[in-house]
Amino acid sequence: MAIAKQGDKVKINYTGSLEDGTIIDTTIGDSGCCEDDDCGCGDDGCEDDGCGCGEHGPMEITIGNEDFFPQIEEALVGMAPGEKKTIVIPAEDAFGEYDEDEVFAISREQLTGDIEPEVGMELELTGDDDEPVDVVVVEVNETAIVVDANHPLAGEDITYEIELLEIL
Repeated sequence: MAIAKQGDKVKINYTGSLEDGTIIDTTIGDSGCCEDDDCGCGDDGCEDDGCGCGEHGPMEITIGNEDFFPQIEEALVGMAPGEKKTIVIPAEDAFGEYDEDEVFAISREQLTGDIEPEVGMELELTGDDDEPVDVVVVEVNETAIVVDANHPLAGEDITYEIELLEIL
């Protein structure tokens, strides 16, 4: 029986979940991760590139090409088709630790256009290096808004259930 090795192109199914069991990404059926429509998924599919929502069916990756988390690619080495494994990706290796320094206030005067900020609103700010920074509004008062630039999954360990379906 063949086993997967570095450089092999493989087909896998996976489900990624948080410690509380919330599914954040899966290749199996409807992930349900967009039931509240937070990531922009709608009837026409997913508008938020990279969230995994709207992508159904097995994923094809080449082991060692960094197509997925390195820990998952490493776990695939030595697996045979049909085999399953559970891998925990610690927060620091997934989307990073939650960083309080990424939560900061900006003056309402700095907002352009007719934006009326609300808690939970997603905004794109321009950083010091003119690079866009995605933030979420976490507090609004009369003179300023407080935003959080951490990734929504920062500080979360992610558990992946993977199954090697096929070595291509």
